[in-house]
Amino acid sequence: MSNSKPRVVTFGEIMLRLATPGFQRFVQSDTLEATYGGGEANVAVSLANYGIDAAFVSRVPSNDIGQSAVNSLRKFGVDTSLVLRGGARLGIYFLETGASQRASRVIYDRANSAISEITPGDLDPDAIFEGATWFHWTGITPALGEGPARCVTLLCEEAKKRGVRVSCDLNFRAKLWTTEQAQKVMRPLMEHIDVCICNEEDAQKSLGFHAGATDVHAGELDESGYATMCGELMDEFGFDTVAITLRESFSASRNGWSAIMKDTRDCVTPHRSRRYDIQIVDRVGGGDSFAGGLIAGLIEKESTRDALEFAVAASCLKQTIPGDANLVSKKEVEQLAGGDGSGRVVR
Repeated sequence: MSNSKPRVVTFGEIMLRLATPGFQRFVQSDTLEATYGGGEANVAVSLANYGIDAAFVSRVPSNDIGQSAVNSLRKFGVDTSLVLRGGARLGIYFLETGASQRASRVIYDRANSAISEITPGDLDPDAIFEGATWFHWTGITPALGEGPARCVTLLCEEAKKRGVRVSCDLNFRAKLWTTEQAQKVMRPLMEHIDVCICNEEDAQKSLGFHAGATDVHAGELDESGYATMCGELMDEFGFDTVAITLRESFSASRNGWSAIMKDTRDCVTPHRSRRYDIQIVDRVGGGDSFAGGLIAGLIEKESTRDALEFAVAASCLKQTIPGDANLVSKKEVEQLAGGDGSGRVVR
C-alpha cells in the first residue's frame, strides 16, 4: 500500500463503439448503439469509480465526436485535461454480441485515427506525471504505429525516472500487428514494467511464453503451466508482479473466470483466485476491468492476494454490464469478493 496519495495516469486510444442492439447480427440490424471505450480509457473509468484519482492521456479530433468521447470519461470523474486535440478522425469499432455457440465479432475502422499520428514531441512528460504515482498502458497502443510506440517508450522512461510504478496489460491484437512485430516492440519495453497483466495468448504472442497444456477453447486450463509461466516471466524481465487471467470459454454466453498471480511481496508462491461461472452479457472490457481492479487493489490492499480477489470480482461484474466500462462501485466489488454472489434483488 502506497503512503502517498495515488494518482494513476493511463495512455492510449479511446474509440467510438457502434454495437448492434441485443444479440442482433450486423446483417439484420437497422440501428447501432453508440458508446465509447478503449483499453486504457476503460481502466481510468474503473479507477475513478473506486475513488482513485485517474487521468487519461490521448489524442482525439477537434470536433464534436472527439468531444463526445472526452465527455464520456468526464462524467465518471476521469481527468481529461491531458487529452490532446488534433487529427481527422476518431477510431471506430463495430460489435456484434454473440450468444451460446455463436461468437461475438468485432470489425475495426481505426486507420489514420487521431492517436495513430501522435508523436513524442506532442507530449509534455512534466505535465503528464505531475503528482502521478502509477502509469498504465496496454499492448494495443504501440500496435497503432511507430508514433504511438515511441510515445509509450518515452512515457515509460519518464515514469521510471520519476519513481512512478508502471503496469502493462499485454493485450495482443492480431488485427493490428503480427507476432513478430509485437515481440520486436514489446519485449524491449518490458524492462520498464513493474506489473505485467496478460492472458495466455498475450504472453505467447507478445513475449513468446507458453502456459503448458492449456486449451481455453475446450475449457481446459493447466494451472501448473500458468504458475510456471508467472515465474518465467518474472525471471526473464524482472517484474514485481505477474497476473494472468484465466478464461474458460464454454460458449459465448458462459465462461469460467479466475486469475493467477505471483509477486515479490506476499504471493511468492503463485495464488489462484476464486473462480466465477459467468453468464456473459458483454465480455468486451473484461480484461480492462481486471487491470483496473488489480491496480486499485495493489494500491489500497495490504495483501496482494486480496488485490487479486478484488480484480477478479470486479471483472466478473463487468461482464454482466453492456458497454466497455465497468460501472460498479468499490462496495459492490467488495461484496462479491467477500462471497456474496447470489444476485438477489437489493431493496
